[in-house]
Amino acid sequence: MTNMFASAAPISTNNTTVEDMRRSVTYHPSVWKDHFLDYASGITEVEMEQLQKQKERIKTLLAQTLDDFVLKIELIDAIQRLGVGYHFEKEINHSLRQIYDTFQISSKDNDIRVVALRFRLLRQHGYPVPSDVFKKFIDNQGRLDESVMNNVEGMLSLYEASNYGMEGEDILDKALEISTSHLEPLASRSRRINEALEMPISKTLVRLGARKFISIYEEDESRDEDLLKFAKLDFNILQKIHQEELTHIARWWKELDLGNKLPFARDRVVECYFWILGVYFEPQYNIARRFMTKVIAMTSIIDDIYDVHGTLEELQRFTDAIRSWDIRAIDELPPYMRLCYEALLGMYAEMENEMVKQNQSYRIEYARQEMIKLVTTYMEEAKWCYSKYIPNMDEYMKLALVSGAYMMLATTSLVGILGDPITKQDFDWITNEPPILRAASVICRLMDDVVGHGIEQKISSVDCYMKENGCSKMEAVGEFSKRVKKAWKNLNEEWVEPRAASMVILVRVVNLARVINLLYVGEDSYGNSSVKTKELIKGVLVHPIK
Repeated sequence: MTNMFASAAPISTNNTTVEDMRRSVTYHPSVWKDHFLDYASGITEVEMEQLQKQKERIKTLLAQTLDDFVLKIELIDAIQRLGVGYHFEKEINHSLRQIYDTFQISSKDNDIRVVALRFRLLRQHGYPVPSDVFKKFIDNQGRLDESVMNNVEGMLSLYEASNYGMEGEDILDKALEISTSHLEPLASRSRRINEALEMPISKTLVRLGARKFISIYEEDESRDEDLLKFAKLDFNILQKIHQEELTHIARWWKELDLGNKLPFARDRVVECYFWILGVYFEPQYNIARRFMTKVIAMTSIIDDIYDVHGTLEELQRFTDAIRSWDIRAIDELPPYMRLCYEALLGMYAEMENEMVKQNQSYRIEYARQEMIKLVTTYMEEAKWCYSKYIPNMDEYMKLALVSGAYMMLATTSLVGILGDPITKQDFDWITNEPPILRAASVICRLMDDVVGHGIEQKISSVDCYMKENGCSKMEAVGEFSKRVKKAWKNLNEEWVEPRAASMVILVRVVNLARVINLLYVGEDSYGNSSVKTKELIKGVLVHPIK
């Protein structure tokens, strides 16, 4: 599980009381307190009218570029990076389908910037465009053509494109290596390059990316003023929608008062909402966001019960209660667990009522079973910790890919999606742990284990790998870095046609991995959310764009 959900129980010693056995871990309190309890500001009719008028202008722009291939892909790229692509999915998909259907490798394709941009846009949308388009720019010795070496825009475009590489695409591996090495010396002088190296487009969350790119686009001399105005207005309207949603969630959390009643646990409901915004930000997913935020916030509390506070006996009772999913089991639990158990069952019952109204009640059972599966793995890891048992890597990963919570969250993310065709077969597919989900879970598990190792009393992949291979932590971290890179390539491969599931589903899986990549690169920015994460949240949920 992620460090947010670090699954381990306190290690027991002889001749100690129950309270002595509990770990004492100090997490900082909520940095937001009651900030979002009464924060929503309404959207005016004037704003919505302006948005609609400007939207029509952008549609006209897209139509006007039909015969100019370069202008077309540049406009599509700008629209998507400004965060407003969801308004024009039909038009963009139609244009890219035409581009793909007429795609061919030509000796006349001499502009690396354009070649790489076309490649990236098609790969972003799942088209299996061949990486051979770059052969003319990179020779057999892996050297870049001179025309590319001095082309900064082309180099940046190549870098972004090569992040969509798959296993076996050696030319993209070489392109990524070369472009990175050439761009790094320029990063201190270019905000655009620096941000791209920190977070390439392939791993960027839409809302964060939009916030950053709007300010970059604003300084672009070739910018389209109508598109810029539209992007700013849309960003601010979405922010108001999200603020209102968060207000309702914050009030629910305040009423539960688990932050005060369970002081050993992390109080991070705002961070959880921010997390889920990375999974889906579009207005039509409001029900899904509400349920997912509540699930992830409650899972965070449950994780801290297993990791910080519960004794082995208490944890077994709690596990049995959740596996029974029966409110009568509450009588077997200590008082602090009763609070969480009652809230958990109530939360799922609330969503079940919502799904009954939508004639989709079967979905809740899938989500419930994934939660049961999750806490069962928590319990197994707690037993490992109590017995001081360090498994081998295969044994560890078999359990840890589930306890990372990623599989549970991916399944649960589909429950509240309405309007899009999500079927029972889709739930069967995702709960059978398809390759894309396993790859994303590897990213989640290993990135967490690297930043969390040595901080908490828990067994991690770092310990297992070091013991199994007789190596140092540095060597283990190096190996995991390779595995994470391979997992991203696996994600890219599962993303392109022919796909095992619809894009509506696959984008949730990939977006969850992107959130992990943001919050667990170099440090645990969920557990310690008072610096980096706080500023990210301000940019998306507090400060409008002027």
